[in-house]
Amino acid sequence: DSGRHFLSRLPPPHIPSTDALPTPTVMSDVKSASQTVEEPLDLIRLSLDERIFVKCRGGRVLRGRLHAYDQHLNMVLGKVTEEITTVDIDEDTFEETVKMEKRVVELLFVRGDTVVLVSPPLRTV
Repeated sequence: DSGRHFLSRLPPPHIPSTDALPTPTVMSDVKSASQTVEEPLDLIRLSLDERIFVKCRGGRVLRGRLHAYDQHLNMVLGKVTEEITTVDIDEDTFEETVKMEKRVVELLFVRGDTVVLVSPPLRTV
């Protein structure tokens, strides 16, 4: 049968492996993990399900509970307080006007490339 012969010469379809996809870290992954900090993201891992401070580009500051993150520092934060500080300069008088906006967001996705600093909660020894 010539139809069967033609199909047998086609390469198998390419199905990408899920092994190459990044796996987000969530709270259930941490329960059995050690409490040591061996690399920078371990500090973030130990802060899962706790309130953290995140400073972003553009004068944006976030405080919220860390629900999930990945190796790019994309994060899901809950019960977030967001503060955005802007500085306007009057062109005539060169007077600076600082304006701060504040809002509360129930759930927020933070793209990792906007993150400048992450501060875990204070821990007592």
